[in-house]
Amino acid sequence: MKDFQVELPQRVEKEYDIRDYGAVSGGMQSNSEAIGRAIDAACQNGGGRVVIPEGIWLSGPIELKSHIELNLRQGAILTFSKSKEENALYLSDFEGRTNLRAKSPIYADHASHVSITGKGIIEGNGDLWRPVKQSKLTKKEWEDLMKKSQYTVQGGDGLIWMPSKTFYDGWIAEAEGRIDRGDIDAMENYWDYFRPVMIRLYHCNHVLIEDITSQNSPAWNIHPCFCEHVTIRRVNVLNPYYAQNGDGLDVESCRYVEILDSTFDVGDDAICLKAGKGAEARKTKAPTEYVRIKNCTVLHGHGGFVVGSEMSRGVRHVEAADCNFIGTDVGIRFKSAYGRGGVVEDITLESIRMFQIKKEAIIFSMGYVLDHREKGQTPETIVEEDVPYFKDVTMKNITCLGAGIGLKAEGLPFEEKLKEHTIDRIALRDSMIVCGRETNIKNAGSITMEGVEFVGGRK
Repeated sequence: MKDFQVELPQRVEKEYDIRDYGAVSGGMQSNSEAIGRAIDAACQNGGGRVVIPEGIWLSGPIELKSHIELNLRQGAILTFSKSKEENALYLSDFEGRTNLRAKSPIYADHASHVSITGKGIIEGNGDLWRPVKQSKLTKKEWEDLMKKSQYTVQGGDGLIWMPSKTFYDGWIAEAEGRIDRGDIDAMENYWDYFRPVMIRLYHCNHVLIEDITSQNSPAWNIHPCFCEHVTIRRVNVLNPYYAQNGDGLDVESCRYVEILDSTFDVGDDAICLKAGKGAEARKTKAPTEYVRIKNCTVLHGHGGFVVGSEMSRGVRHVEAADCNFIGTDVGIRFKSAYGRGGVVEDITLESIRMFQIKKEAIIFSMGYVLDHREKGQTPETIVEEDVPYFKDVTMKNITCLGAGIGLKAEGLPFEEKLKEHTIDRIALRDSMIVCGRETNIKNAGSITMEGVEFVGGRK
């Protein structure tokens, strides 16, 4: 992979304190209008730093604009209300497709030179939005949750709690096939069912997220989508372990990205690279490419470093190094399914340290969907453009002390209809993995292991 540089945004030093525009701390009064006035004033003067000072500041959704830096000072907590009026539905992009979502707490659309900085905390009040699986809680935690709402449905492994009647109605409508994700008016009665991502940056360039703590998001935490020149450094991204869809960082169809010196402790995938899903996504030529991840730590999550499962526009030219994954479900995770298409290639992972991984230390899976025959597709009806590929992945100096399986790879089982293996040219070198089982490999092409020691694992 050729070397690349990620450009930082230009920052205007003039400051705009939200208190000068009518903001009141204490967390009881909404400051949406005051923060909006401060942003508008900065925009009228060519940009600047909108300062959230020490204190608790309640707001509705905040739109960032070009040349605006939202700066949270030490001791600042920016928290967000949940209301149908402020979190209106709109057509967005979620899980790789055009999709209804409620307006995000912090968002920017087609903006340039945008920054979110400072030592303060962004608190998303995600517990007001998310469903919760009973299986993830203690008995006491479940009893406390039921005091807030009595709406539940039966899930695959027990009850699922719903935060409101409108959310519950949306869940039932989805189960009955009555959800129309393109009709805003028809879906208004289910508005909070369409949970927002917390920080949504859409078609932006020259983005910086630095030093903040971003926590308790309604759905995904940070989601740059179709962005260029994105730097994320020294951030703490936190979600409860039970947070449904509580991803830490989802970089989707972005190019020139650096993720540095950051910590993730979340309820779903931690550092995740995506690129849309299926035929709709492939109409737009926008792979995720030229990504550098370094010196990051993941404490909990479904996966530490993750590619997919939405990857139909392609993911390529990625390097991750000097990272720690501790107690995650999976360490290094590549996932997709047939029906999605796209190619993941030229990925290098080096000096990754893992400890007490619950399942696989490394996994390549082509069966990642609840209904793996998406839209009725079967091996007999699949066409080449719908087939995903993982190839040219190099992993070296990987250390894992404790995992269920060392390396698992499951390709698609109908190679005679394909141009090549769906998982191919995978190399693991100079690594040591302590595990219960060494490998589980099916329907894969070349997987080479040189200088690799599996300790304690059965064949």
